[in-house]
Amino acid sequence: MKVKGKTVLLLLLISTLFVQCNSKVDEKPTVYTVGDSTVKNGRGDGAGGLWGWGDFIGQFLDSTKVNVENHALGGTSSRTYQNLGLWDTVNNKLKKGDFVLIQFGHNDDGPINDDFRARGTIKGIGEETEEIDNILTGKHEIVHSYGWYIRKIVTQTKEKGGIPIVVSPIPRNIWENGKVPRNDESYGLWAKQIAEEEGVTFVDLNGKMVEVMNAEGEEKVTGSYFYKKDHTHTSARGAMLASKLISDELLKSDVSLKDYILDQPKIVLPKKKNIFLIGDSTMANNGDENAVGWGVPFPIFFDTTRVNIINKARGGRSTRTFEYEGLWEAAKKEFQKGDFVLIQFGHNDAGNIDKAKFRGSLKGIGDETQNVIRPDSITETVHTFGWYMKKYIQEVKEKGAVPIVLSLTPRNEWPNGKVERRDDTYVKWSRETAEMENAFYLDINDSIAVRYENVGKETVKPFFPRDHTHTGKLGAEFSAQTIATALKNLKECGIRDYIEISQ
Repeated sequence: MKVKGKTVLLLLLISTLFVQCNSKVDEKPTVYTVGDSTVKNGRGDGAGGLWGWGDFIGQFLDSTKVNVENHALGGTSSRTYQNLGLWDTVNNKLKKGDFVLIQFGHNDDGPINDDFRARGTIKGIGEETEEIDNILTGKHEIVHSYGWYIRKIVTQTKEKGGIPIVVSPIPRNIWENGKVPRNDESYGLWAKQIAEEEGVTFVDLNGKMVEVMNAEGEEKVTGSYFYKKDHTHTSARGAMLASKLISDELLKSDVSLKDYILDQPKIVLPKKKNIFLIGDSTMANNGDENAVGWGVPFPIFFDTTRVNIINKARGGRSTRTFEYEGLWEAAKKEFQKGDFVLIQFGHNDAGNIDKAKFRGSLKGIGDETQNVIRPDSITETVHTFGWYMKKYIQEVKEKGAVPIVLSLTPRNEWPNGKVERRDDTYVKWSRETAEMENAFYLDINDSIAVRYENVGKETVKPFFPRDHTHTGKLGAEFSAQTIATALKNLKECGIRDYIEISQ
């Protein structure tokens, strides 16, 4: 029995060792990215439409064979990344066979010592130092060169059996004489020199991205890979481009990371949100240059690389007819969680209730009804303006979308020298229904009217080429900009993050 017992124990021990050995063999290598905001912007969730290439590099790698962890942090330089202990976090996790993609430079050019960020490094790759009492941290510090800090990450990675890859900083979207200049005389050069001296792979992302940008031109690059508002941080498309260029360069190298690069990566950009416009002819595309709804030029004030503007407004409709004709039901089928739905009615709700065009709704926001026999002998139960608006708001919420109620636009009528307001009827009822249903509300009637009064009656007159209700192209753009500005100031609502207003 003892012999058998020892045999069982021996078999269990061998089995355990076998499992442990296999688990080590099966453990996937990890690709770590370390750098600044051009590698990971903010939390890496695309806030403001800005992304780092470290958020997309994983799409080019076989996730069944390798892990990817983005440890970059915006605002850091090669110096502060290490001073803050961020490199230590990565270094402590490193195991043999892991990869570290290293990109710094955008913030290394700042002041070495100040009370704001104190993140600058000494230029070059030498051994020069500067001894300071750091104004920001209150600590005594010896500051080194950019190259010294990059070399430290490289050598410590190699000491752990890891594989460092040095990447030059992406170019800024700054053009000189129709071209983007290369960063090949400062940080791009110094990154390359360190890689060469340490015998590790270097990726000239700066040079390769400049080639693409110069080939495509400033007009195409701005608004696609970068935004006008920011010449340093890329859009999702820009970050994806940088990731592709890195993977392409790695495939040409002799670094083993190329073995994990996919032959045909499936590129997935962040899903766009939808902004639906629900309303009448003052919002709609009416196919008439003398009656242009503000929804037509509305997209020019948005980042349409991240959102779709879907104009479902229809001329001549009221809250009642938009629902009765099935327009609301058709639009509602397209709403998805996280979308925004802008709802604006009132111009046609004051029409006839029981006569052609059968589009009037009952006044107010109550539950009163009136049965109407239509020309086709169908009996229609007509509700109040507020009833229809509340129905729309509730059903938007049921779809997980965000309803935003807008008051109707002002007409070009100036009683007593002031633009007409209807804040005792449809403006009031729109506000009240929004408040009752806890929806966002904007009084664009007043916002546009105030701007009309500021520019004057004669300036506004050409905005209305056909009648006092419908704007032409100029008036539609004026209204659209006013509405976009009002939405931008709606701080509690996420739609503001997608608005691009030229200052």
